[in-house]
Amino acid sequence: MRQAAREGKQERFTALLHHLNIGLLRDSFYALKRQASLGIDGVTWQEYEIGLEDRLTDLLSRVHRGVYQAKPPRRVYTPNAHSRQRRLGVAALEDKIVQEAVVTILNQIYGVDFKGFSYGFRPGRARIKRWTRWQWASDGSE
Repeated sequence: MRQAAREGKQERFTALLHHLNIGLLRDSFYALKRQASLGIDGVTWQEYEIGLEDRLTDLLSRVHRGVYQAKPPRRVYTPNAHSRQRRLGVAALEDKIVQEAVVTILNQIYGVDFKGFSYGFRPGRARIKRWTRWQWASDGSE
């Protein structure tokens, strides 16, 4: 897919669901943080790993049939600098798996369009550089 995106810059990708498979879901599951906060489903990473292949097969089937529906996020409130509460949404574990898989697919397509100096939310590009009047600054170590 990455090669097709690189070679055909004007090509449109209209059907991507066939790229979602058990292997990608498995990789997405193992890419998640094992100690992440629980979503509204209350399922931990370790609990979901028990019977993983059957769970992923069922998840893939629901996604391909069009009956998969994301659960509403669990709301968590954290304080911010202005003494207000910041509202966060914590996704259910299966939603995190599907989200990670979709991100992987889309990164294969759109990743080739970014230039070397583009940082944003790209994998391996965590250091955000910003222009100051006198110099390039990142985390202050340069």
